[in-house]
Amino acid sequence: MIGRINHIAIAVPDVEKAALHWRDVLGADVSTVESLPEHGVRIVFVNAPNGKVELMEPLGETSPIAMFLQRNPDGGMHHICYEVSDITAACDHLTAKGARVLGNGTPKKGAHGNPVLFLHPKDFNGTLIELEEVR
Repeated sequence: MIGRINHIAIAVPDVEKAALHWRDVLGADVSTVESLPEHGVRIVFVNAPNGKVELMEPLGETSPIAMFLQRNPDGGMHHICYEVSDITAACDHLTAKGARVLGNGTPKKGAHGNPVLFLHPKDFNGTLIELEEVR
């Protein structure tokens, strides 16, 4: 059901500073900073030949990333995103198998403009899973 890994997300306290570090130290190709108010984050994508890393900073104190950074002040891996061809079918399959979808179960528009859902980390060995519909 799941497709390729779309990206691995890392929460950071300062996305611009982190992006410069990835660019200047690792020589990475980094995108411009983008704000996603619906998700409560500011993001930058680090592009590599075999995938992407998403650097995320909280956008306000109510952001879920803000709570993550309270527990992990230096930042750390936040989630892994897998591609699916049909997010509604994937959601139906997963909930039928007992997985919990976070929020109200309605996909939101993600950073790439595609529908996304998040799955409860307790259902996947402590790892937050994002599903992104990619056709």
